[in-house]
Amino acid sequence: VGAWSASRQGRWGDRLCAAATTALLVVPELLLGLCLLLVAARTGYFPVGGMMSPRVIDLGLWERLRDMSWHLVLPATAMILLMLPVLIRHVRASLIEALSEPFIQAARARGVPERRLLFRDALRAAANPLVSLLGLSIAGLLSTSLVIEALMSWPGLGPMLLDAIAARDLHLVIGGVLCSTLLLLAGNLLADGLLYLTDPRLRTTNV
Repeated sequence: VGAWSASRQGRWGDRLCAAATTALLVVPELLLGLCLLLVAARTGYFPVGGMMSPRVIDLGLWERLRDMSWHLVLPATAMILLMLPVLIRHVRASLIEALSEPFIQAARARGVPERRLLFRDALRAAANPLVSLLGLSIAGLLSTSLVIEALMSWPGLGPMLLDAIAARDLHLVIGGVLCSTLLLLAGNLLADGLLYLTDPRLRTTNV
């Protein structure tokens, strides 16, 4: 979506994408979760909350997995909608800058197809800040999921940490903070490894 928006800079599609991402950025997590729960309650297509249905005990393994996946749709949708606007805007900004580089203009003058130019050359050149943002996004998963998990009754680390704070369970609170720290370290390590693999400039040594 970010690449498509960058390739149509200033057109109606780019403006529509900018308006949609701006709207998602200003929507609070609580309001977004409540809107998704309202849609689930009105339509009946999705479970309103919880991790599994009450009848899941009588089901087989495959039916249990399918039931849990169906319950995961709304929390996963909320998480995606909360993190997607930032990624789209970073992709768009990085690609607009990369598309104005001289080597892109030279490739376009040689007749390189626009789709190949956008997704193979420009996106690779603009990938560094996006990969770094990926590491920070992984670290922010726990803090972002606190409200969504508590609102949608998903028994994850978020509600457990909130209950531990309310019960003044110091050891469990420290464990939750430790999980957040480990996510931050793992995200940064993953981002550094991907940067090393994707950017040949980091693998060269100056003589």
